Amino acid sequence: MATYTKTGDTGTTSLVGGTRVKKYDIRVQAYGELDSLVSLMGYIGTLLKVDDYKNSFIVIQRKLFICESIVACEKEDLLDKMGAILDSDIRFLERKIDAMEEELPKLRAFIIPSSSQTACLLHLARTICRKCERLCVEVNDKYGLNPNVLCYLNRLSDYFFVLARKVMQDKHRTEKFWEA
Repeated sequence: MATYTKTGDTGTTSLVGGTRVKKYDIRVQAYGELDSLVSLMGYIGTLLKVDDYKNSFIVIQRKLFICESIVACEKEDLLDKMGAILDSDIRFLERKIDAMEEELPKLRAFIIPSSSQTACLLHLARTICRKCERLCVEVNDKYGLNPNVLCYLNRLSDYFFVLARKVMQDKHRTEKFWEA
């Protein structure tokens, strides 16, 4: 199979199911941002020193590919083949967040990302995840999505935030806080 198909040369692409849509379609924007997040996670994963974090990243990247497929799928009968985001996937993130938060000091102000390349990239992943979530909310409003996709993305941004804090702690770096 050739890498290039030339079918997108006029500004359209196919959804899962075959319908051609403009490349600015909200579904294309949403799964494109999810793909950006998966790629950023790949880079961050090369910087992580703790195996548990690295292993979690692989699990999460696979789940994000499922999210992409769900967003790109236009036909109900094809959704079963896409995989699903389950309640257990959301609980996985919650368990990871809870375990890290037990070891972190209470948050007293907004954090200014700084002092660690890895932590700063995790904050960037958090903001991209929030953008993915906003786009998926729009997809949901227009076309409908399994609510677990939105919940998963919401929890994932929390996971990135807490992991950024945990990385700072692991590296013995002092968090910088915004104060008015």
